[in-house]
Amino acid sequence: MPKRRIFDLRVLIGAVFAIYGVALGVAGLLDDPASLAKAGGLPINLWTGLGMLALGVFFLLWARFGRDEGRPEETPDD
Repeated sequence: MPKRRIFDLRVLIGAVFAIYGVALGVAGLLDDPASLAKAGGLPINLWTGLGMLALGVFFLLWARFGRDEGRPEETPDD
């Protein structure tokens, strides 16, 4: 990864969402029945964690494979 991509905000945002998504997903797997009853039986922490993880992975993939908006595309010299 080139040095200029290290400070890409997509990497930072993706990493934060992925880390919090994993933490929230694990918390959702460990919810007790009383917490599930408060949420009407729906494991909100688990589903929110999975959504955050998916968003984080999307941002990281976008940063890795997306076109760099700051520089024009290189064209081969004739």
